[in-house]
Amino acid sequence: MGDVSSDFTLLLPVYHGDRLDFLREAYRCAVIDQILQPTHVVIVRDGPVSEDVDAFLDTVESEGATVVRLSENGGLSAALNAGLDVVTTEIVARADADDICLPRRFSTQIPMIQQGLDVVGSAIEEFETNPDAPGVVRPRRTDPGGLAKFARFETPLFHPTVTFRKSAVLAVGGYPELPYLEDYLLWSRMIVAGKRLGNSPEVLVRFRSGAGSYARRGGTRLLRSEIELQKQFLHTGFTTRTQFVRNVVLRGAYRLTPQWIRRTVYSWHQRRISKPQA
Repeated sequence: MGDVSSDFTLLLPVYHGDRLDFLREAYRCAVIDQILQPTHVVIVRDGPVSEDVDAFLDTVESEGATVVRLSENGGLSAALNAGLDVVTTEIVARADADDICLPRRFSTQIPMIQQGLDVVGSAIEEFETNPDAPGVVRPRRTDPGGLAKFARFETPLFHPTVTFRKSAVLAVGGYPELPYLEDYLLWSRMIVAGKRLGNSPEVLVRFRSGAGSYARRGGTRLLRSEIELQKQFLHTGFTTRTQFVRNVVLRGAYRLTPQWIRRTVYSWHQRRISKPQA
């Protein structure tokens, strides 16, 4: 399983909410500035975008990137699955249109995939406005056993950091349709299927959280997705009934609390789990 080519595709979705300046920087960091550069680039335009973003997509397409243009905004799952349909390499690296990949990201993650992991993420460093200012480091478990146990309550991988085997993702059906939580459901299905997940302890992506990130972590729509997520966890045997009740109560309540409380709880929880892991 470790015998796999180092060729890989960068898969980057873009939608109407993305800013051109952020997209330009994200593209440069993930393609041009990398020590190990992507062999191919696939950008999925998830529905109509601004004229300046469309012009940028035309430019990178003329330079060799593949741009998949969806006529309507179908959401992240649909966009990523459409991108996977045209990816020709076994290894796929995810990136978002507003985050910053550090130059060593792919040179760190690709060997980990070649050594046998099916999905590799990393720690992130969150910043709100200034990408040059020090941010808050958010780690994730790196040991497979601890990672799988941790995943029963919280996502084990930061989605914008992942690099994965396309075959492993397709083996569990690709990205499921679940607004805001499609990645967490995907990781759970892969764990149940015996796929191997891991994380680099290094910060490989700087994540643009912004003032609105805490608002996006709550609300009734996300609560509905949260409850559906927990139902599917229970249905597949990923969690027990006791864990189901715990998750619905704790994670569900978190979605409905005022934004300032969510921010306080999230910051406290992240500090608690920020101790180095094996």
